[in-house]
Amino acid sequence: MSENKNTKPSLHTVLTPQLLDLYEIKDSVVVIIDVFRATSTIATALYNGATKVIPVDSPALCIEVGKQTGGITAGERDGKIIPGLSYGNSPSEYPRSFIENKTLVITTTNGTKLLHMALKQGAKNIITGSFPNFSKVVEFLKSQNAPVILGCSGWKNRFNIEDVLFAGAIIEQVKAHFEIHCDSSFMANQLYMQQKDHLTDYIKTVTHWHRLAAYGLEEDMLYCISRDTAPSLPIFKEDALINQS
Repeated sequence: MSENKNTKPSLHTVLTPQLLDLYEIKDSVVVIIDVFRATSTIATALYNGATKVIPVDSPALCIEVGKQTGGITAGERDGKIIPGLSYGNSPSEYPRSFIENKTLVITTTNGTKLLHMALKQGAKNIITGSFPNFSKVVEFLKSQNAPVILGCSGWKNRFNIEDVLFAGAIIEQVKAHFEIHCDSSFMANQLYMQQKDHLTDYIKTVTHWHRLAAYGLEEDMLYCISRDTAPSLPIFKEDALINQS
Protein backbone atom coordinates (compact mmCIF):
# COMPACT_ATOMS: atom_id res chain seq x y z
CA MET A 1 0.00 0.00 0.00
CA SER A 2 1.46 3.33 -1.05
CA GLU A 3 2.02 6.25 1.28
CA ASN A 4 -0.22 8.37 -0.92
CA LYS A 5 -3.10 5.95 -0.48
CA ASN A 6 -2.65 6.03 3.28
CA THR A 7 -3.08 9.80 3.33
CA LYS A 8 -6.39 9.89 1.46
CA PRO A 9 -9.33 11.25 3.48
CA SER A 10 -12.29 9.01 4.28
CA LEU A 11 -15.73 9.03 2.68
CA HIS A 12 -18.92 7.68 4.25
CA THR A 13 -22.54 7.56 3.12
CA VAL A 14 -25.24 8.06 5.75
CA LEU A 15 -28.38 6.36 4.44
CA THR A 16 -30.93 8.14 6.67
CA PRO A 17 -30.91 11.05 9.12
CA GLN A 18 -31.51 8.60 11.97
CA LEU A 19 -28.01 7.21 11.44
CA LEU A 20 -26.19 10.56 11.43
CA ASP A 21 -25.17 10.45 15.07
CA LEU A 22 -23.16 7.27 14.41
CA TYR A 23 -20.64 9.27 12.40
CA GLU A 24 -17.97 11.78 13.39
CA ILE A 25 -18.70 14.82 11.26
CA LYS A 26 -16.90 17.74 12.92
CA ASP A 27 -13.93 17.79 10.53
CA SER A 28 -15.82 16.55 7.48
CA VAL A 29 -17.45 18.15 4.50
CA VAL A 30 -21.11 17.17 4.90
CA VAL A 31 -23.14 16.99 1.70
CA ILE A 32 -26.88 17.32 2.34
CA ILE A 33 -28.73 15.33 -0.34
CA ASP A 34 -32.48 15.69 -0.88
CA VAL A 35 -32.98 15.07 -4.58
CA PHE A 36 -36.81 15.24 -4.46
CA ARG A 37 -36.77 18.24 -4.01
CA ALA A 38 -35.11 20.51 -1.46
CA THR A 39 -31.49 20.45 -2.60
CA SER A 40 -32.53 20.65 -6.24
CA THR A 41 -34.60 23.74 -5.43
CA ILE A 42 -31.78 25.34 -3.42
CA ALA A 43 -29.27 24.81 -6.24
CA THR A 44 -31.72 26.27 -8.73
CA ALA A 45 -32.59 29.35 -6.69
CA LEU A 46 -28.91 30.19 -6.13
CA TYR A 47 -27.98 29.51 -9.74
CA ASN A 48 -30.75 31.89 -10.79
CA GLY A 49 -29.32 34.66 -8.65
CA ALA A 50 -30.84 34.37 -5.20
CA THR A 51 -28.68 36.31 -2.75
CA LYS A 52 -28.93 33.50 -0.22
CA VAL A 53 -31.13 30.66 0.95
CA ILE A 54 -31.88 30.42 4.65
CA PRO A 55 -32.89 26.84 5.58
CA VAL A 56 -34.98 26.55 8.72
CA ASP A 57 -36.42 23.50 10.43
CA SER A 58 -39.97 24.64 11.18
CA PRO A 59 -42.77 26.57 9.44
CA ALA A 60 -43.11 29.00 12.38
CA LEU A 61 -39.43 29.92 12.18
CA CYS A 62 -39.71 30.25 8.40
CA ILE A 63 -42.43 32.87 8.82
CA GLU A 64 -40.46 34.68 11.54
CA VAL A 65 -37.20 34.77 9.56
CA GLY A 66 -39.08 35.83 6.45
CA LYS A 67 -40.40 38.87 8.31
CA GLN A 68 -36.98 39.69 9.75
CA THR A 69 -35.17 39.47 6.42
CA GLY A 70 -37.83 40.54 3.97
CA GLY A 71 -37.26 37.19 2.32
CA ILE A 72 -39.58 34.97 0.34
CA THR A 73 -40.97 32.21 2.55
CA ALA A 74 -41.28 28.75 1.08
CA GLY A 75 -41.87 25.26 2.27
CA GLU A 76 -43.74 22.03 1.97
CA ARG A 77 -44.80 19.13 4.06
CA ASP A 78 -45.82 15.95 2.28
CA GLY A 79 -45.47 17.64 -1.10
CA LYS A 80 -47.85 20.51 -0.37
CA ILE A 81 -47.24 24.22 0.34
CA ILE A 82 -47.47 24.91 4.06
CA PRO A 83 -50.29 27.29 5.05
CA GLY A 84 -48.82 30.68 5.97
CA LEU A 85 -45.92 30.38 3.54
CA SER A 86 -45.90 32.00 0.13
CA TYR A 87 -44.29 29.40 -2.12
CA GLY A 88 -43.51 25.71 -2.32
CA ASN A 89 -40.53 23.49 -2.91
CA SER A 90 -40.64 23.29 -6.70
CA PRO A 91 -37.50 24.33 -8.62
CA SER A 92 -39.74 25.75 -11.35
CA GLU A 93 -41.05 28.38 -8.91
CA TYR A 94 -37.67 30.12 -8.79
CA PRO A 95 -36.65 31.37 -12.24
CA ARG A 96 -34.10 34.19 -12.47
CA SER A 97 -36.84 36.68 -13.31
CA PHE A 98 -38.37 36.04 -9.90
CA ILE A 99 -35.62 35.08 -7.46
CA GLU A 100 -32.62 37.17 -8.55
CA ASN A 101 -31.23 39.35 -5.73
CA LYS A 102 -33.78 38.00 -3.26
CA THR A 103 -33.51 35.94 -0.08
CA LEU A 104 -35.31 32.61 0.05
CA VAL A 105 -36.30 31.24 3.47
CA ILE A 106 -37.22 27.57 3.13
CA THR A 107 -38.36 24.64 5.25
CA THR A 108 -38.94 21.16 3.86
CA THR A 109 -39.97 17.71 5.02
CA ASN A 110 -36.52 16.17 4.96
CA GLY A 111 -33.54 18.14 3.65
CA THR A 112 -33.59 21.26 5.82
CA LYS A 113 -34.10 19.09 8.90
CA LEU A 114 -31.01 17.02 8.10
CA LEU A 115 -28.96 20.19 7.58
CA HIS A 116 -29.87 21.42 11.05
CA MET A 117 -29.11 18.02 12.53
CA ALA A 118 -25.63 18.25 11.00
CA LEU A 119 -25.16 21.73 12.43
CA LYS A 120 -26.15 20.53 15.90
CA GLN A 121 -23.55 17.76 15.66
CA GLY A 122 -20.85 20.33 14.99
CA ALA A 123 -20.43 20.18 11.22
CA LYS A 124 -18.17 23.02 10.08
CA ASN A 125 -18.46 22.58 6.32
CA ILE A 126 -21.87 21.91 4.79
CA ILE A 127 -22.86 21.98 1.13
CA THR A 128 -26.02 20.79 -0.58
CA GLY A 129 -26.09 18.49 -3.56
CA SER A 130 -28.41 17.15 -6.21
CA PHE A 131 -28.14 16.19 -9.85
CA PRO A 132 -28.72 19.80 -11.07
CA ASN A 133 -25.44 20.86 -9.40
CA PHE A 134 -23.67 17.51 -9.66
CA SER A 135 -20.36 18.62 -11.20
CA LYS A 136 -19.94 21.53 -8.80
CA VAL A 137 -20.23 19.11 -5.87
CA VAL A 138 -17.69 16.76 -7.45
CA GLU A 139 -15.20 19.59 -8.05
CA PHE A 140 -15.56 20.86 -4.50
CA LEU A 141 -15.08 17.48 -2.85
CA LYS A 142 -11.98 16.77 -4.92
CA SER A 143 -10.49 20.13 -3.98
CA GLN A 144 -10.90 19.97 -0.20
CA ASN A 145 -8.66 17.08 0.87
CA ALA A 146 -11.02 16.51 3.81
CA PRO A 147 -13.22 13.65 5.00
CA VAL A 148 -16.65 13.56 3.38
CA ILE A 149 -20.06 12.57 4.70
CA LEU A 150 -22.72 12.07 2.03
CA GLY A 151 -25.93 12.62 3.99
CA CYS A 152 -29.10 11.21 2.45
CA SER A 153 -32.22 12.98 3.69
CA GLY A 154 -34.53 10.09 2.93
CA TRP A 155 -38.23 10.37 3.68
CA LYS A 156 -39.25 11.01 7.28
CA ASN A 157 -36.06 9.32 8.48
CA ARG A 158 -36.58 6.32 6.19
CA PHE A 159 -34.26 5.15 3.43
CA ASN A 160 -35.03 6.29 -0.10
CA ILE A 161 -33.45 5.37 -3.41
CA GLU A 162 -33.05 8.68 -5.25
CA ASP A 163 -30.75 10.20 -2.62
CA VAL A 164 -28.67 7.02 -2.54
CA LEU A 165 -28.39 7.05 -6.34
CA PHE A 166 -27.00 10.56 -6.19
CA ALA A 167 -24.52 9.53 -3.52
CA GLY A 168 -23.47 6.62 -5.73
CA ALA A 169 -22.99 8.91 -8.71
CA ILE A 170 -20.81 11.25 -6.66
CA ILE A 171 -18.75 8.32 -5.36
CA GLU A 172 -18.11 7.10 -8.90
CA GLN A 173 -16.54 10.46 -9.75
CA VAL A 174 -14.49 11.02 -6.58
CA LYS A 175 -13.58 7.55 -5.29
CA ALA A 176 -9.99 7.74 -6.51
CA HIS A 177 -9.46 10.66 -4.12
CA PHE A 178 -10.78 8.94 -0.98
CA GLU A 179 -10.22 5.95 1.25
CA ILE A 180 -13.60 4.23 1.35
CA HIS A 181 -14.28 1.51 3.90
CA CYS A 182 -18.04 1.91 4.06
CA ASP A 183 -20.61 -0.66 2.97
CA SER A 184 -23.33 1.94 2.41
CA SER A 185 -20.99 3.78 0.03
CA PHE A 186 -20.21 0.55 -1.83
CA MET A 187 -23.92 -0.21 -2.11
CA ALA A 188 -24.76 3.30 -3.33
CA ASN A 189 -22.05 3.17 -5.96
CA GLN A 190 -23.05 -0.29 -7.15
CA LEU A 191 -26.73 0.70 -7.40
CA TYR A 192 -25.87 3.78 -9.43
CA MET A 193 -23.60 1.82 -11.78
CA GLN A 194 -26.34 -0.76 -12.33
CA GLN A 195 -28.98 1.85 -13.15
CA LYS A 196 -27.07 4.79 -14.68
CA ASP A 197 -27.92 3.95 -18.29
CA HIS A 198 -31.66 3.89 -17.64
CA LEU A 199 -31.90 6.21 -14.66
CA THR A 200 -35.15 7.89 -15.71
CA ASP A 201 -37.04 4.63 -16.11
CA TYR A 202 -35.65 3.29 -12.86
CA ILE A 203 -36.42 6.40 -10.82
CA LYS A 204 -40.08 6.12 -11.84
CA THR A 205 -40.30 2.87 -9.87
CA VAL A 206 -39.27 4.33 -6.49
CA THR A 207 -41.77 5.11 -3.76
CA HIS A 208 -41.04 8.83 -3.51
CA TRP A 209 -41.69 9.22 -7.25
CA HIS A 210 -45.14 7.71 -6.81
CA ARG A 211 -45.76 9.78 -3.69
CA LEU A 212 -45.01 13.07 -5.46
CA ALA A 213 -46.52 12.01 -8.79
CA ALA A 214 -49.85 11.83 -6.98
CA TYR A 215 -49.52 15.63 -6.61
CA GLY A 216 -48.75 16.10 -10.32
CA LEU A 217 -45.03 16.75 -9.77
CA GLU A 218 -43.55 14.52 -12.48
CA GLU A 219 -41.89 17.41 -14.34
CA ASP A 220 -40.28 18.58 -11.11
CA MET A 221 -38.81 15.16 -10.51
CA LEU A 222 -37.48 14.78 -14.05
CA TYR A 223 -35.73 18.12 -13.60
CA CYS A 224 -34.32 16.96 -10.25
CA ILE A 225 -32.49 14.05 -11.91
CA SER A 226 -31.14 16.19 -14.79
CA ARG A 227 -27.42 16.65 -14.38
CA ASP A 228 -25.85 20.13 -14.23
CA THR A 229 -28.96 22.14 -15.09
CA ALA A 230 -28.25 24.51 -12.15
CA PRO A 231 -24.45 24.52 -11.65
CA SER A 232 -24.19 26.35 -8.35
CA LEU A 233 -22.37 25.38 -5.16
CA PRO A 234 -24.60 26.06 -2.15
CA ILE A 235 -22.33 26.32 0.89
CA PHE A 236 -23.50 27.12 4.42
CA LYS A 237 -21.97 30.27 5.89
CA GLU A 238 -23.29 32.53 8.62
CA ASP A 239 -26.71 30.87 8.89
CA ALA A 240 -27.41 30.78 5.16
CA LEU A 241 -26.54 28.94 1.99
CA ILE A 242 -24.75 31.06 -0.59
CA ASN A 243 -23.46 30.24 -4.04
CA GLN A 244 -19.71 29.82 -3.74
CA SER A 245 -19.17 28.94 -7.41
